[in-house]
Amino acid sequence: MNRRSADHTDWCGRDHRCNLNEHRSPEIVVDIPGHARAVLVRVRTAAGRDHAEIRVRVALAPTEPAARRQLVGLLGDLRQAVTRAAIAARPRPRW
Repeated sequence: MNRRSADHTDWCGRDHRCNLNEHRSPEIVVDIPGHARAVLVRVRTAAGRDHAEIRVRVALAPTEPAARRQLVGLLGDLRQAVTRAAIAARPRPRW
């Protein structure tokens, strides 16, 4: 994949974000100041596969037991979200 604009996708950022033979969208940010922030970027690899790259930062409780409960909840929620996305990406059987 070279750097010609014709090679960019319609959602591509068309700037320095496109590197290492991949295309990257502008960031979509969800920010709850003082509590949480999530950043989503769509990525197309050199092999042509599309991915969602998601970074999440959440303020943890000041006490260790509460912070651990939050982390357990976050991991459960992330597992459910990733599983749901993976199931949605599978081809549906033809009848």
